[in-house]
Amino acid sequence: MPIIRHPHQFNESSLFIDLQDVLSHRLYLKIEGFNLAGSIKLKPAVEMVERAEREGRVGPGSVLVESSSGNLGVALSMIAASKGYRFVCVIDPRCNPATRQLMESLGAQVDLVTEPDPVDGLLGARLNHVRELCESDDRYVWLNQYTNSGNWGAHYRWTASEIDAQFPELDVLFVGAGTTGTLMGCARYFHEHRPDVRIVAVDAVGSVTFGGPPATRLIPGLGMSVRPPQLDESLIDDVVLVEELDTVRTCHRLAGSGFLLGGSTGTVVHGAMTWLSGHRARDVTAVAISPDLGRPYLDTIYHPDWVLDHFGAAALARDDAPTAPDRRSGLVAEPRHPAATPATDSVAASSPRSPSQ
Repeated sequence: MPIIRHPHQFNESSLFIDLQDVLSHRLYLKIEGFNLAGSIKLKPAVEMVERAEREGRVGPGSVLVESSSGNLGVALSMIAASKGYRFVCVIDPRCNPATRQLMESLGAQVDLVTEPDPVDGLLGARLNHVRELCESDDRYVWLNQYTNSGNWGAHYRWTASEIDAQFPELDVLFVGAGTTGTLMGCARYFHEHRPDVRIVAVDAVGSVTFGGPPATRLIPGLGMSVRPPQLDESLIDDVVLVEELDTVRTCHRLAGSGFLLGGSTGTVVHGAMTWLSGHRARDVTAVAISPDLGRPYLDTIYHPDWVLDHFGAAALARDDAPTAPDRRSGLVAEPRHPAATPATDSVAASSPRSPSQ
C-alpha cells in the first residue's frame, strides 16, 4: 500500500475492465477515476501546475484560475489546497451540483456564468470571465487548459504509454473529445510509436469540434462550443458522434452490470460500440478511455426525474448494442488489421475522419 504526503501523488492507472460480458463485444475500458480527484483530469492538472511553478509563473500569493465543466476544477481545487494556493473555477450550469459542492468543500471559489456569449456560447462566456479576472489583478494565473501543451503532454507521457504497455496488440483506441487534451496526447503518442493503431475520436452531437452544428448539450465533459485550439485532425482516423440520449442509456446499461461510470464514459462506450459494429470488427483489440466514475452524476444521469424531464421514458430503457453502420456516409469500413473482418465480407472503405452518429 502506498504512503503519500500529497493527494495528487496517488493515481491508480493500471485498471481496465473487460466489457465482453456486458456488451457482447470485445472492448476494454481504461478506468481513470481511481484517484483522490476522481477523474483523468488529475494528470493534466498536475502537469500544468507544476510546469507553471518551474517556469516561475506560480508562487506564493498566486491565485490559480481556470474554466472547467467540472473534473479539471476538482483536480485543481485539490492541488491548490495541497500547495496552499487560492483557486477560482469558472463554471456554467451544466456542471453537476455534486461537483460544484466538492470544489467548494476543497476551498475553491466557484464563479457561475449563466449568460452565454452571443457567438461562442457558455464556454465563450466562461473564457470572457476568466480574462476579466486576470485583467483585474495580476495575482491571477490562468493555466488555460485549452492552449496549454501540458494538457495533451500529460496524456502523451502517462495515459497513452499506460495503454501501450498493457496492450501490445492494440488495434483501435477510442478517446472522448473535450478540450482534446486526452485525444491529442494519445494520438501523438501512437502516431509516433505505433502508427498502426487506429485512433477514433468520440464526441457529443451538438459539439462544433469536428464541424457539426452547435446544439444544446446537457452532460458535461465532452464537446465544445468553439473549436479546440489543440486539435490536429490529421492525427485522427475516424470520428463518431453520439446523441446524449444514447449516452444516458449506455450509462444505465453499464450500471445495470454494476459499473457506475460517468457521462463521458457512456458517450465513449456507445461510440466505440457503434464503430465496432459498423466496421464488423469483432476480433480486434479495442480500448476505450473512461474519464471518471458515476457518483457526481447521481443528481443528473442517474436520477430518474432528471432523465425523464430531459430525455423522456426512452432514456430509462435498457440500451442495446448499436448495430447500424455510419448513418451519415452510408459506408462501412474495414478495420486497419485485416484479420478483424472475415475475407468473405464485402465492405467499402470510408474516408478518414468520417463522422458517424
